[in-house]
Amino acid sequence: MTPILFYGVPEGCSFGSIVALEWTGAPYRLCRIEMPSVVSSDVYRPVNPIGETPSLMLPDGRVMSESMAILNHIAARTVNKGWGFDPKSEKFDRLNQMLAFLNTGFFNAFGPLWHTVEHELEPQAKQALRAYGIAKVEKAHAHLEKLLAGRDWLLGDEKSLADAYFVGIARWNDFHQVVDRQQFPSLNALYERLQQDPAVRFAWAIEHQEEVQTTGQFLGHVSLEEALGSLKQAA
Repeated sequence: MTPILFYGVPEGCSFGSIVALEWTGAPYRLCRIEMPSVVSSDVYRPVNPIGETPSLMLPDGRVMSESMAILNHIAARTVNKGWGFDPKSEKFDRLNQMLAFLNTGFFNAFGPLWHTVEHELEPQAKQALRAYGIAKVEKAHAHLEKLLAGRDWLLGDEKSLADAYFVGIARWNDFHQVVDRQQFPSLNALYERLQQDPAVRFAWAIEHQEEVQTTGQFLGHVSLEEALGSLKQAA
């Protein structure tokens, strides 16, 4: 069975996993999950009991979740292509450190802003929560600017799966209209560079249901019903 990535729309953090799969050339299929209607439904529970995307169904029928875990899984299986690293190496540690910051620092900073979009709040509470979120996002951008230290890519001279995760989260700044990214030259340059990447353009087109040519081994979409059928057969 070909791996199936369940990706959330609109603006899902699963964007980075699509980019990673394109970069590494791993064969895969996609299953489109609307948020919040389908992702929080009982139908999706067999895939992800806590109702989140991304999730990745593996050839043996196992399903794994959490972007950081999925990206590490992809990296570990593409060491020979230069996307993953020896667990004893410095690059392995640096990749995991950067993925961890993107998950706990960068991703988390947008949480209050998403809450104001997804929940009904009193105007005063919404304003206060948005102000709190903006401060967190500004702080996360400043910290990431320091981590970049003028480099072209998050880990150094070559792009890595950390850059794939970054671009999926960084676009949320445009959605929420939080900070002027040009205040952070290295971060802004990285973001703009990634906008020209064919895999990033592919992931954007997939989310917007536009015709696009894969740069990897994307084998097409499957419905949630078909994916659940595959899950039952593997059980």
